Amino acid sequence: MVPIDIRRTAGRFPPESTPIALPAWPDALRSRSLRIWSGGVLGLYLLDHFINVALGLVSVRAMEAAGPWLGGFWHAPPGSALLVAALLVHFGLSLRALYLRRTLRMTLREASQLGLGLLLPFLILSHVVGARIVPALTGVPSTYADQVRTFWIVSPGGGARQALALVVAWAHGCLGFWFALRARPWFARWTGALSAAALLVPVLALLGFAEAGRELAALPWHPRPHAGAAAVSPEALKNWLTLAFAAPIAGVLLARGARVWRGRHRRIRVSYPDGRTVSAPRGSTVLEASRIGGVPHVSLCGGRGRCSTCRVRVTDGRDGLPAPSAQERATLLRSNAPPGIRLACQLRPTGDLAVMPVFAPPRPRNPGLPAPRLASASRERELAVLFCDLRGFTRRAEHWLPFDTVFLLNRYFEIVGEAVEAAGGYLDKFIGDGALALFGLDAAPDLACRQALTAAAGVARGLRAMNDAYAAELGEPLRIAMGLHFGPAIVGDMGYGNAVGLTAVGDGINVASRLESEAKERDVEAVVSAAVLVRAGRDVPPGRVRAIAVRGRVAAVDALLFAAAEELGVPPEAAVPGRSGPQAGCGSGRG
Repeated sequence: MVPIDIRRTAGRFPPESTPIALPAWPDALRSRSLRIWSGGVLGLYLLDHFINVALGLVSVRAMEAAGPWLGGFWHAPPGSALLVAALLVHFGLSLRALYLRRTLRMTLREASQLGLGLLLPFLILSHVVGARIVPALTGVPSTYADQVRTFWIVSPGGGARQALALVVAWAHGCLGFWFALRARPWFARWTGALSAAALLVPVLALLGFAEAGRELAALPWHPRPHAGAAAVSPEALKNWLTLAFAAPIAGVLLARGARVWRGRHRRIRVSYPDGRTVSAPRGSTVLEASRIGGVPHVSLCGGRGRCSTCRVRVTDGRDGLPAPSAQERATLLRSNAPPGIRLACQLRPTGDLAVMPVFAPPRPRNPGLPAPRLASASRERELAVLFCDLRGFTRRAEHWLPFDTVFLLNRYFEIVGEAVEAAGGYLDKFIGDGALALFGLDAAPDLACRQALTAAAGVARGLRAMNDAYAAELGEPLRIAMGLHFGPAIVGDMGYGNAVGLTAVGDGINVASRLESEAKERDVEAVVSAAVLVRAGRDVPPGRVRAIAVRGRVAAVDALLFAAAEELGVPPEAAVPGRSGPQAGCGSGRG
């Protein structure tokens, strides 16, 4: 996972998979670009509409005065054509996504997004007919006052349904843009402001609608004479439009059924490392095959080929695989994927193959290992403290995809949490890519020190296994630095508001943190104070003790250096004769 050098990636895919060079303009016609642009048009229309309705907080007259400025473009022929085209394109892309899926098994988020995309036209048909089509046919314009009076006084139930439909449409659009833009580097800086605006706009619009409704309810109503009558009643228009949108959905479902019937004997088999084999309709992606067979498969972006967390290593059946699309190729290059790696959400094999998912799904926390707790009152006690931190992770993560960074960090946190809990400790907090664990909250000091040593060895073993599993993706293995100390600490619930939690402060915490920094400086996996080893019943060879200065502390700390922290998990009685203990040669001593 290093910056991509195009010269080094030329041989990654077979020559026949090289896509034909196309001019730049077709990129705008890809489904993802069309979805974003059509959604942007619809979102801009909703924003204008909500701002106009929010002016009801000022007065109905303000709403009417701002109408030509905010909505004039959308009522002009170019704006109307653009709006209709965006709606049809967005709806058509939802139909396309529905048809391309070989299985309807999907995550709740994917189902919500697809379902709302198909339902939204039906939710807003009443408003479109009453506010746009009927006025165009009769020649009588529909003002904001007319619409507010209809929905607030004449048909409050219809007004509630319309408000719900617009809020749902707004939420659908906001979610769509969040999923599309969250990986952009600039997006994190604007998340707070954009989230506040996404919530504030519909709230102000609903308040403006209510205020305008109360204002109109207090005024006498003099209906305007109609200039003409529509050739078709509004109810008939709504029914025809409902049929016009329902028919394509029914057609897609029938086409899916026909495809399943025709391809009932045309299937592929996907084999997984655990011995499972899934039979899926030919044309399915590997990710869809996993879902059909109930095989857990990570896919943070929902199968859109953006995050690369679903990628698999093809271990058998690589010959004859379809070439990667431009989008898949770009994502693989960004993730520095070696040969044989494909995106499960984009790969549609034409024959049987065997794959190994690169990223294993997270395992649920063992409910049988409850974290120890103390009473909320603060108290002083002696604790064994473990500080651990990944070395150089922040620098390396700058060259990874954000999705990969999050996944790898969560996998590392999982390793630390499981090791600490299995040993009987309490995982206090994660700080960036570092962690703080406490031992002795409900155990005797001697046992607490043995637990800390066991946990440190477990973290080292788990990280080593992670490095082996993701060797191709990591490039070079992740390295850890740990500091262990036994000393006094103040334990209690600390923090503010929702951030209150059990934690510890004091000299023991400070020393463990300094020993972890010392492990980085001396290029070892662990620096353990002699106090921990003595309490745990381990031998402490005097010649291997280092005096380490600790900032803010007068006396140095006697500690031992361990090049391989897995040694800490070997109890004295299980030690193999001749096995090396703490490494004396891992750096010079201080003091």
